[in-house]
Amino acid sequence: MTETILAHARLVLPDEVATGSLVLRDGLIAEIDTGTGARVPAGALDCGGDLVMPGLIELHTDNLERHLEPRPRVDWPHAAAIIAHDAELCSVGITTVFDALRVGSVVSNARANYGEYARRMADEILDMRARAALRISHYLHLRAETCSETLIDELAKFGPADRVGIVSIMDHTPGARQFRDISKLRDYVCGKHGLSEAEFETHVADQVALRDRLGAQHEAATVAAAARLGAVLASHDDTTAEQVAQSARHGVHFAEFPTTAEAAAACHAQSIAVMMGAPNLIRGGSHSGNVAAQELAERGLLDILSSDYVPSALLSGALLLGDLWQDTARGIRCVTAAPAAAVGLADRGRLAVGLRADVIRVSRINGAGAVRGVWVKGQRVG
Repeated sequence: MTETILAHARLVLPDEVATGSLVLRDGLIAEIDTGTGARVPAGALDCGGDLVMPGLIELHTDNLERHLEPRPRVDWPHAAAIIAHDAELCSVGITTVFDALRVGSVVSNARANYGEYARRMADEILDMRARAALRISHYLHLRAETCSETLIDELAKFGPADRVGIVSIMDHTPGARQFRDISKLRDYVCGKHGLSEAEFETHVADQVALRDRLGAQHEAATVAAAARLGAVLASHDDTTAEQVAQSARHGVHFAEFPTTAEAAAACHAQSIAVMMGAPNLIRGGSHSGNVAAQELAERGLLDILSSDYVPSALLSGALLLGDLWQDTARGIRCVTAAPAAAVGLADRGRLAVGLRADVIRVSRINGAGAVRGVWVKGQRVG
């Protein structure tokens, strides 16, 4: 029997923060005692009044890509990249991650093409997991790019045994959704691929034609793939109420980064949870010119946070939400219980007896969160 006692802790429970102690035993939360106050029994770890909360759950992160390509056109060894990605997430309190992998490629455009990589990357992540080389729990999130040429073939390479927990419907057609403002797309594509203005205009025309030709077929294939894989379906960058209505017809569980307040309100009307980026919240606005996460939080339209491209933003964003709402437990739910519920993980995301002992200890320093301990299934990993 393995046992850890975290005492003199401010326990972030589902609906309140209470001082007490937590017992982790044989991989599970065995006891929660809010009557012990600051007392530290023999053999316990004195948390000194730090917050102790469920491990954070990340549904959408681009962080692995940064480790795979630390500089433009630099392909880093994949095993090293996966280990570094895993360790970084652990260090900021994330104990469950859905690694986002794009499926659907464009191979006909020599200047702005992007090739297939998801199946190979998935195999490497799953192999690292089987070797017990990773500290935290990894699932896969397939980002299905409908504006592509190879989506159906790439989706067919995945099966129910691949730990695919999320399939999201992506549409990056120029002039729509995230890139409704073509100037933002111009800055991104020309900066990344070095296109001239004429090449950019050709790229836009090609992408729009591709979406017109294959978009509906790819969207239907994505919905079918989610059902075949037993994965939760998500939408991405919904902008209008009409797009949200289509998401609801598809059976979408949660919406990633709706770009307007109109879309977020429509999601709530359809019982679709709204996920926003923590960097958007912390920066005070979207870098793409879309709706601010804080606006949605103030209107009661924000349910889940994602670190997106800054892993440390997940914890700091949740604490910021807690301050905004004057309810720390509510803020933390956006990165624990709410994402767990969205993807059907009933065994984690809350401090409750019998759940997985995925737990973190956090100090607040100038408003930010500093992780001082990480336990996954009761074993200390950070």
